[in-house]
Amino acid sequence: MDIINVVAILMSSLSFLIYGAMLLKLESMQLEFKRFQLEKFMILTGILELLGGAGLLVGFYIDFILLFSSAGLGLLMFFAFLVRLKMKDSFLVSLPSLFFMVLNFYIFYSNFYKVKDLSF
Repeated sequence: MDIINVVAILMSSLSFLIYGAMLLKLESMQLEFKRFQLEKFMILTGILELLGGAGLLVGFYIDFILLFSSAGLGLLMFFAFLVRLKMKDSFLVSLPSLFFMVLNFYIFYSNFYKVKDLSF
């Protein structure tokens, strides 16, 4: 695995571990979900972010987990970006979801053909 992949995985995993924990603990983060009228998905989203962030780290050892985690986080950020567009948030406010969507799809794409075994 090249250094760009390692940095991308570490950056994404640490970001999602931190963001997922903050979402589950901080009221200020939870207010965003209320503004989006998506509070029923808040706990699920926080858990998925924590699992995805941890999965990226496990993915250093288990290829399938890396692919599954990066694809899942990429999809999660795709939907986050759509919500931001629907809410008519500025591009600057929407940029993190777009950035992490592209980053995680890059991780998925750059590792898809390199995996040796897609089984557990």
